[in-house]
Amino acid sequence: MPKSLRLRGFNPREEYFYLTYTVSNAEKEKSKFLLENYSALLRKVLDYLWDRTRTERRSFTDKKGRHRYIVRITLPKKREVYKELRDELEKINALASHYVDKAINDAFSILKAWKRRAEKGRAKFKKPKLKKVYVRVKSTLRKVEGESVRVTVRPYEYVTFSWKNAWFADRVKGLELGEPIIKEDKVYLPFRYRLPRSTPLNFLTIDTNLYTLDGYDGEKFVTFSIRELYILKYAMQLKRARVQSFASKHPKKGKELLKKYSHRERNRVLDYVHKFVNKLLEMYPVTLFAVEKLNKQAMFEDANDFLSKKISRTVWRTIHRILKYKAPLYGSFVKEVNPHLKSKSCPRCGWVSRRVGRTFKCERCGFTLDRQLNASLNIYLRMCGFPRIHEIPRVRVGVIPLRGRRGVNGALPHDLGEAQGLRVGYKFVKVQ
Repeated sequence: MPKSLRLRGFNPREEYFYLTYTVSNAEKEKSKFLLENYSALLRKVLDYLWDRTRTERRSFTDKKGRHRYIVRITLPKKREVYKELRDELEKINALASHYVDKAINDAFSILKAWKRRAEKGRAKFKKPKLKKVYVRVKSTLRKVEGESVRVTVRPYEYVTFSWKNAWFADRVKGLELGEPIIKEDKVYLPFRYRLPRSTPLNFLTIDTNLYTLDGYDGEKFVTFSIRELYILKYAMQLKRARVQSFASKHPKKGKELLKKYSHRERNRVLDYVHKFVNKLLEMYPVTLFAVEKLNKQAMFEDANDFLSKKISRTVWRTIHRILKYKAPLYGSFVKEVNPHLKSKSCPRCGWVSRRVGRTFKCERCGFTLDRQLNASLNIYLRMCGFPRIHEIPRVRVGVIPLRGRRGVNGALPHDLGEAQGLRVGYKFVKVQ
């Protein structure tokens, strides 16, 4: 029997939620020795593993006649090189012995992440480099004493970091400290607490679009407007273009301005998304959310230049990521589903249409519904246990789209009149 199918116990698996805070590194001199020696260990491991990494390329021609190639990367197996590598590192190690194990694990994590990106064509076939020096401290190398943590550097040599007077001290009382990350100027402290066990009572499926999130909760269709977020990205893109033009003539000052506006854009976007997700979770607590697993890189290949610019201003993945990690706080969960043919399939008879405009109309049974609402309905039916679409009861559904958003040649599409008023629209506060 595969290990993944073995039953380890009858109790449900414990789940945790992590909150990470930062404090300034007040022990820079003491931690400098730790950072330098650990970085030397990590580079040594990367060199050792890189010499034993094998790559294989296979070229082919795609449908458009472009020359492509598939890359297969084979990393050395950890169990085969672990003992030899550890013995070699112990000869040059000036830290506690546990840092050798941590360096090996971190190096394998770095190479595995590089492998995933390189096979998709998102990374160069060069050895990954350590851009920033850091140390992730194992639980066996740190000891929590009140509102401070003591980290072992070498036997009987320690460095201590405290959060007693930090602004988040009251928030983390009673929480368990994870593995601190030490950098030259900051120390990251991840705290975790155990999530209560709960079973989602409701369902909400979300179809992600440029300006809206269209959902279906089993009773009604819901539209959440994110047009303000798109406008924010568009405005910041115009500002960045002007700054880049200025930077071409004034490199030093332009570099500072680019960094400033990049941080400003990121902070404003994250502020909006966090507020949006908080409001959504307050409206739908104890809910199982189903979102699309989108691949923006594939969208760029099939879209023209005009649509590609619009797609580049979206932050769909950020919304899904924040929703995924905040949902357990409200007793909710997030599931990613494949969006293939969701907007082109008929939820009544299963017909797949080749041509879909703003309104989906089934050529077999005459079912008519807005394309984006149809996608959320199909996701809902698939998530609730309808593996074969033709088994869905033949119930007619019709919804009038919001005025000014959709239509055919300026007119509203045909409506069956059997589900009038099932759609609710929400528009959130503008970002100042």
